[in-house]
Amino acid sequence: MGLYKTNGQRITKAAFPATAVTDAPMRITEDVYYSEPYGPGDGQPEGSKRHLLYQAGTVVPQSVIDRLFTAATITSITPATGPAAGGTTITIKGTNLDGVSAVNFAAAAGTELRVVSATQLTVKTPAGTGAVNVVASDDAGSVTKTSGFTYS
Repeated sequence: MGLYKTNGQRITKAAFPATAVTDAPMRITEDVYYSEPYGPGDGQPEGSKRHLLYQAGTVVPQSVIDRLFTAATITSITPATGPAAGGTTITIKGTNLDGVSAVNFAAAAGTELRVVSATQLTVKTPAGTGAVNVVASDDAGSVTKTSGFTYS
């Protein structure tokens, strides 16, 4: 079998017209589901429904997988102040918080992290001084609320 270009010129293996793809195809190895919240306002009790997103064996570009992990945002922290000894349980509200795995107050890690929903989590403050940045980390990276908590 011979391979040819549109103009009739034969193609050799060394000159095959292809380039490396930087967006590597990835084969999904097990079924992947996404959850969709429902609740007050639609006549059902609050909860979530799961839907099949990708069936095992599906091939998708890496960039598509990367887009599934949306970075979190922080819109508010309450209370925004607490004692220097730490131990204050704060509520962080924002978006895409359900993937947050750590919250730091400056360089110190918060404890007892509890993800309540995609829009809310709670965490206990470590000891500290002054106004500190609050940094929430997830698979998409980190988001910072500058001077988000002040030790008094």
